[in-house]
Amino acid sequence: MTTPTPQPGIMEIALYQGGRSHLAGVRDVLKLSSNENPLGPPAAAIEALQGAAASMHLYPSTDHASLRAAIAEVWGLDADRVICGVGSDEVLQFVTQAYAGVGDEIIHTAHGFSMYPILTHMCGATPVQVPERDRVVDVDAILGAVTGRTRVVLLTNPGNPTGTRLADTEIVRLADGLREDIILVIDGAYTEYAAGYDGGLALAETRPNVLMTRTFSKIYGLGGLRVGWGYGPRAMIDVMTRIRQPFNLSVPALAAAEAAVRDIDWRDNCAALNADQRARLTGALRQHGLACDDSDTNFVLARAGSVAEADAFEAALNADGILVRRVAGYGFAEGLRITVGDAAQTGRVIDTLTRWRAEDVA
Repeated sequence: MTTPTPQPGIMEIALYQGGRSHLAGVRDVLKLSSNENPLGPPAAAIEALQGAAASMHLYPSTDHASLRAAIAEVWGLDADRVICGVGSDEVLQFVTQAYAGVGDEIIHTAHGFSMYPILTHMCGATPVQVPERDRVVDVDAILGAVTGRTRVVLLTNPGNPTGTRLADTEIVRLADGLREDIILVIDGAYTEYAAGYDGGLALAETRPNVLMTRTFSKIYGLGGLRVGWGYGPRAMIDVMTRIRQPFNLSVPALAAAEAAVRDIDWRDNCAALNADQRARLTGALRQHGLACDDSDTNFVLARAGSVAEADAFEAALNADGILVRRVAGYGFAEGLRITVGDAAQTGRVIDTLTRWRAEDVA
């Protein structure tokens, strides 16, 4: 008896595991496991969402023209070179599906976004993981892994879960070192938190094989609506658009995202709050003996001296109703990724950390 056979690569996929949201027996849970904006979405986005509710019986636009125009206006881009998706994940899926398949290879780094191997297997290609150097992307390692079968390089910058950022000069060196038929994707989900960084826009503006992706899930606080976008050469965007579902974004999602991207003051205020509390959290972690790199994101990767120490710290946080993300799957068995909260939330983490260390010493 024969049975349906899935396409190559599908059964190689390990299901994505998101950050936990609940603690048994705890009602006041502080969720710092998914890098969500502690302030939520801007008021303008909430108002736009509510206003769009009465139009939910209507199909959304198929070209996302209004949202693309808003993104282009705010960031100084060509709207015809913007593509929107269900989170930046879908934009990443567009490019991998369109340009790679069975027999091809897609390169990603050891501590890149865990969706990368999933997306690679989805299109039947082979994921090629390369090491990083001191938790920073190693350009030479990427270039050394390129073969005749390489079609796409997926680069998270700033990194997740490391929070580190590859210097602009190194990104240019990577782009220069790749063949013209290899697409470099710069995943800039955390760009708005990285002062002075354009997320790869300059390269996407000028190079025929560079795509930049961004999301509304982080600084704009729209993770529950799933909206992302990409920017690249017109020819590449045209190809990706051909495999995009025509109604992939809903009327409420489009309205909220447009209002959010236009609220520049909100974006800047969130970035400033994050920078202040990130420095505060980083300083406290280091003061209490937990290593962490300087972060350019809305989280900090705390590295304990051992898995046992990480377990103990997590247990103390959980006991106080605080959820963080263990990142063993990213190669850091002793690591805890902690989302940067507001002042009160950061204070709650620091209080737990201080008390835990005091009890540990005693």
